[in-house]
Amino acid sequence: MPVQHSIWKVSVRPERLSPASLASERLLESMIVADCGILSDQWMLIGQQERTPYGGRVDLLALAPDSSVVLIELKREQTPREVVAQAIDYAAWLEELVPLDFAGIYERFHPNRSLGDDFRERFGQPLDEQGLGSHQIVIVASSLDDSTERIIRYLGDRDVAVNVIFFQVFSYGDDQFISRASRSERRKRRRQIGSPAAFVN
Repeated sequence: MPVQHSIWKVSVRPERLSPASLASERLLESMIVADCGILSDQWMLIGQQERTPYGGRVDLLALAPDSSVVLIELKREQTPREVVAQAIDYAAWLEELVPLDFAGIYERFHPNRSLGDDFRERFGQPLDEQGLGSHQIVIVASSLDDSTERIIRYLGDRDVAVNVIFFQVFSYGDDQFISRASRSERRKRRRQIGSPAAFVN
């Protein structure tokens, strides 16, 4: 289901802000690096434009408080279904990594900093290296096309979570504002594969 945002300036005569767009995907990425709270207050960024052995670059990597990895792919405009395949390919690469690899990723992102020390400072608990073995995929986009919606729903029904964070940009005078909404497609299976479909959120 498409997610639509609208924003009004509060006044006796409310003024609706005009939809706008960011100048570039790089601007969105820079904003998130400056303040990861744009996506989630619960994440700690650990990597940016990390190159995989297969030729691609992961936009952003983060850690959640349980030490699980968050793979973040950014799309400024409508998301084609290819981005889901790309994100899953990156997730397959993540599964091959060991704790030392994540330390190296963080070193490239924040030179001369310790991933373990910074994680403890951020979350008040030690980094659980076993937690690094689990991950979630997050696509950040202004909208999804119908094909991408179907693919994400299909994967969610089979316990492959591809979560989506929607953003929209609005302008008021010379200023721009960004809003967000999120949606998770992970569903709990009530029947085994092969039985009639019956799922609950």
